[in-house]
Amino acid sequence: MSRLDRLENFSIHILREAYSEFNNLCMLWSIGKDSTVLLWLARKAFFGHVPIPLIHIDTKFKIPEMIEFRDRLAREWKLDMIYGQNQTALETGTTFPQGKVTRLECCRLLKTEAFKNTVQGTWPRYRMNHESGQYEMDRNAEPFTGVILGIRADEEGSRSKERYFSARDHSSNWSLEDQPPEFWNQFKTDFAPGTHVRIHPLLDWRESDVWEYIGREKIPVVSLYFHQGNGQRYRSLGCAPCTSPVESEACTVEEIVAELKTGKFSRVAERAGRAQDKEDCGGLEQLRREGYM
Repeated sequence: MSRLDRLENFSIHILREAYSEFNNLCMLWSIGKDSTVLLWLARKAFFGHVPIPLIHIDTKFKIPEMIEFRDRLAREWKLDMIYGQNQTALETGTTFPQGKVTRLECCRLLKTEAFKNTVQGTWPRYRMNHESGQYEMDRNAEPFTGVILGIRADEEGSRSKERYFSARDHSSNWSLEDQPPEFWNQFKTDFAPGTHVRIHPLLDWRESDVWEYIGREKIPVVSLYFHQGNGQRYRSLGCAPCTSPVESEACTVEEIVAELKTGKFSRVAERAGRAQDKEDCGGLEQLRREGYM
């Protein structure tokens, strides 16, 4: 088998293992390339159907095309689509774009706190009604005890410390010292009651693997990843005020793969355009210890 075949098979195995071992699962969909590949793999794993809800954390500062892409694909693929947000922070303007807090505090409020409370069902969350195409308040917001995410070990330093099955406490806090070992593809899926579990089927994928797989499978992704007509494209997607494009003429998946393979970005981190990474000296470990995605 090719490397892509091996990665695909292993990720599908992790998805099926998670679905069989854990109740009340959800999957985080950030609308980025990695979580969209994860969504595609889930459709393959379950024969065209995604049997678990998708969660998107809407900061209200995402690039509009990302939200349009989310809702269009949710309708086309009949996805159980839920979004959550920190309505208090947004209503009071306690955000970085409003000048009230630092970027990292904004991330903590709009992403970490929103994510944790959406998953736990302690804040209002909104579910797509496929008949109307609109979002309505989720009246049955029981907590999710496990979340599947599309993070990769090579993407950012703290993510390289994750496991395929990674335990958090009841508040979603992450203790690196308490993570179980994973040797020879043997995984711990038996956790103490009250443990919140995060599952990472893409952990061993590289950025180039993701793009080669997108090309092979013809997976739809947001057009922001491609040349925007001004010599730039986005390599990583986040909130509009804190995300910058990179210099690139790549208009197709094949051209993006060629850029990565020729080492154009060998000295530039994938998330270099994400301002919160720079503000935190390139690491998000503290945010992730507190529950960040």
